[in-house]
Amino acid sequence: MAVNRRGREETKSVLLAEDDANLRRGIADLLSMEGFTCFAASDGEVALTLLRARAPHIAIIDVMMPKLDGLTVCRRIREQDPVLPILILSARDSEIDRVVGLEYGADDYLSKPFGPRELLARIRSLLRRAALCRTQPPADTRFTLGDIEVVTGELRAYRGANRFDLTARDVMLLKVLYDRKGRVVSRDDLFDLCWGRDHMPNSRALDQYVSALRKKIEIDPSNPQIIKTVHGFGYRFDV
Repeated sequence: MAVNRRGREETKSVLLAEDDANLRRGIADLLSMEGFTCFAASDGEVALTLLRARAPHIAIIDVMMPKLDGLTVCRRIREQDPVLPILILSARDSEIDRVVGLEYGADDYLSKPFGPRELLARIRSLLRRAALCRTQPPADTRFTLGDIEVVTGELRAYRGANRFDLTARDVMLLKVLYDRKGRVVSRDDLFDLCWGRDHMPNSRALDQYVSALRKKIEIDPSNPQIIKTVHGFGYRFDV
C-alpha cells in the first residue's frame, strides 16, 4: 500500500461492478479482508455514480450487467479518467472479447471463473503500474511518427487540424515503435513492454489490437505508413 503524507498506509479503494450478488459479495469480502475499501455496484449506472462520488483507485467491471454493460461503463470511465486502472471480468474468454475490452480502454482482462489469488495479483499489479506512471512521467511529452504528432500528456495524436483520441496503451505502443524507429519490434517485446505476457498471451490478439490502432491513426489502414507489419516477427516504424 502507498504511504500518505502523514506517514500512514493509504487504504486503496476499489469500484466493483458485478450483477451476480453472490460473486459481488464474495469479491467484496475478499477485498475487505485484504485491506481494501470496496464500493460495490449491481449495474452500470450505479457504477458510474460511485465513480464520480468515491474516486476509487481501481475499477473492476463485469461485462454483462443490466442498464449499462461493462464495455460502455469502461468507455465512460475512460472519457472521465484516462489513467484509472480498469480490470474487466467476463465469463467469455474468446480472443476477440479480450481485444474489444482492451480497445474500450481496459488495462487487463480476467476470465471467469478465477481464483482469489489471481484476482488479487492482477489488482496489485495494476495499482503498482498506476503508481509508477504517477511517479515517473514520460520523458518526452511529444514525439512524431510520420505525419502525426503524439502528445503523451493529452493521450492524443494530431495530423494537421485532425485530432485522434488515444488510450494510454496506444501511446505506450507508439512510443516503443518511436524509440526503436527503423528496427523491428518483436511481438514478444510488445507484449512485455505494453501488456505483460500474462495479460495478453496470444499473438493474434495483438495483431487485432494493432489493426484497431491503425484505424485511428493511419490515412489508409490497409496500406499503413506508420505501423508496418514485418510478417512472422512483429512491427516497425520506418524513419
